[in-house]
Amino acid sequence: MTEIVIFLEDIDPVDLLGTNNSLLDKIRTFFPKLKILSRGNEIKCMGEESEITIFAEKFNALLEYYRKYNRLDGQDMEKYFLDDDHMRSSSNGDFENVLVFGTSGKPVRARTVNQLALVSEYRTNDLIIAEGPAGTGKTYTSIALAVRALREREVKKIILTRPAVEAGERLGFLPGDMKEKLDPYLQPLYDALHDMLPFRKLETWLEDGTIQIAPLAFMRGRTLENAFVILDEAQNATISQLKMFLTRMGVNSKFIMTGDSTQIDLPKKGESGLLQAIRILSGIEGVSVIKFDERDIVRHKLVKRIVKAYEQEETGREENK
Repeated sequence: MTEIVIFLEDIDPVDLLGTNNSLLDKIRTFFPKLKILSRGNEIKCMGEESEITIFAEKFNALLEYYRKYNRLDGQDMEKYFLDDDHMRSSSNGDFENVLVFGTSGKPVRARTVNQLALVSEYRTNDLIIAEGPAGTGKTYTSIALAVRALREREVKKIILTRPAVEAGERLGFLPGDMKEKLDPYLQPLYDALHDMLPFRKLETWLEDGTIQIAPLAFMRGRTLENAFVILDEAQNATISQLKMFLTRMGVNSKFIMTGDSTQIDLPKKGESGLLQAIRILSGIEGVSVIKFDERDIVRHKLVKRIVKAYEQEETGREENK
């Protein structure tokens, strides 16, 4: 009799095998001659060597499927353990246009022209500036790229940051310590991550620093290597803050800045570092500037009309000056 142990190093057993090992029970039905046990993060399998070889090959392929698509159910099990053609087609990239599979198994894709441009430019540029109105998916697409890069071990950590600029509200009057004051402001970043990562995995990565979310001021003095770094709401970073942020870039790092130049909350709009960065960095090798517009808006249909109305109002105001 042969025995092997498979370690689930980066996977929560409950997420993979289901509550009370319901999916493991289904696996056992495909290998009635084997004794398969689950203990913590270990899967132990005992039986004839020929059977174990087949089990190990299929189970490890199943792990790769889960890591890639963040989804596993009884139907996936049947396809993987019974249908070799399905296993091959999945591993060969039938879903190559999908960035990540969300926590419910829903695929996250680039859905508009400029979202696709962001994904394409990411392959050949280390710094991307994505500017445009709210609701165009700039940050969401960027975070999906970051999660994919982390899962595929292209980087060792994700760092998400925002300048802590008050948009009409006074942070000082909010209750709690500094973290409690800032967490609501950073909530959109948490929301995107919750869409793309299982709760336990996200909590683990937040606790061990694999994923870090912090105000822009906390970046000072750091060198960010082997990291995917996203600066959200970059229009509210001052010229000096943005220069500080960009000079944090270390070896094997990808930087994306997202922002909306029509929603600058700084006392003087001319102090926005985003406007200067777009002006002086465009055309530099390794830097890509992508202009999103109302055609990229993927929220409620009214949002497109609202954005267009404000743009027309702003244009009219400039013409009347």
